[in-house]
Amino acid sequence: MKLEFSQATVQYPPLKASDELLCALDRLSFGVSDGEAVTIIGPSGCGKSSALRLASGLLAPSSGTVLVDGKQVNRPRQSTALVLQDFGLLPWKSVYVNAELGLAIHRVERTERKRRTMSALEKVGLADFANYYPAELSGGMQQRLALARAIALDVDLLLLDEPLSALDALLREELQNLLLELWLERRHAQVLVTHSIEEAVFLGQRIIVMAPRPGRVVYEMSNPDMGSLEYRSSELYFKRCLELRKALASAGGEAQ
Repeated sequence: MKLEFSQATVQYPPLKASDELLCALDRLSFGVSDGEAVTIIGPSGCGKSSALRLASGLLAPSSGTVLVDGKQVNRPRQSTALVLQDFGLLPWKSVYVNAELGLAIHRVERTERKRRTMSALEKVGLADFANYYPAELSGGMQQRLALARAIALDVDLLLLDEPLSALDALLREELQNLLLELWLERRHAQVLVTHSIEEAVFLGQRIIVMAPRPGRVVYEMSNPDMGSLEYRSSELYFKRCLELRKALASAGGEAQ
């Protein structure tokens, strides 16, 4: 098992002394196998982002455990990448420097760093923009840059926190295709948090539905037929979307 949540609970301290603890996750339990693509969907505030922060080592559970490769996660690991909704780009650094940032932090040798950075930029179609700055890129290109940073790291666990939510429909579909193609090529374990039913079904071999806060798993849907660009136009895809919509409605979630 690549990633495993076992009874993971997250409680945040109250803002005021008179307030109660805020329970974001309540005994969250599920696993992600090596090479598996899992999507998580649920209402706002149900702890989806907290789950990814646990998996990345940026947050420790109040109780329970989070394991990667059978080892408890207590700090960020080199082979895990987290792509955030706001991209996490440094506006004063070039596209190239932003893409190589993770490699530089991990002190990868300069020649190897350049090779992997340019390879990643080529994969996302940004090699010709290496000397540009984030402000000179469109929103979609900025998202590609955030993905390039993760790709350059050659990770075995990719965590994505609603990275496409701010994009228009056609661009969002284009980047969904890119995520699918990268996963098919590299077969890393992938966990994508989304509010979109269609996105969850297109990119998840298994779909986790979470209940309103405190977040917990209330439904799992197997989706083994995903894995091709043509799946989006198949009858089975629409059937799975309908099934997921019903599951979300039963859980009190938000359908999009």
